[in-house]
Amino acid sequence: MNGTRLYHNPRCSKSRGALELLRERGITPEVVAYLDTPPSASELRELLAALGLPARALLRTGEEEYATLGLAEESLSEAALIDAMSTHPRLIERPIFVHGGRAVIGRPPELVLTLLD
Repeated sequence: MNGTRLYHNPRCSKSRGALELLRERGITPEVVAYLDTPPSASELRELLAALGLPARALLRTGEEEYATLGLAEESLSEAALIDAMSTHPRLIERPIFVHGGRAVIGRPPELVLTLLD
C-alpha cells in the first residue's frame, strides 16, 4: 500500500481536522470519500495490515449497522467483519491516513502527523 491517501468523511470533524493538519504541512493526500466509494474487502485487508490491527478494531460500534448486523458477536470471522465494512462503509473508523506504506487512524487528528518523516 503505497502513496499518500486519506480515507475521509467530510462531515466528520476529526476527518476534516486531519486533512487540515496535513495541508498546513504541505501534504496533499489523495482524498478517498470512502462513503461514496467504499473500499473493497481486499483494500480493507491491505489497510488493516498497514495499520497492524484486526478488523474488529476498525469498526465503529456506535453505528446502527453494527447492532443491526449483529457485529458484536465475538465468533464472527475477520472475513465477515471485513465484508460488513466493505458493504456498509459507515462502519469504518475514520479518518485513516496512509503514507509510506504505513497507516494510522487519525483519532485524535494529530496522529496523522506520526507518519510524516
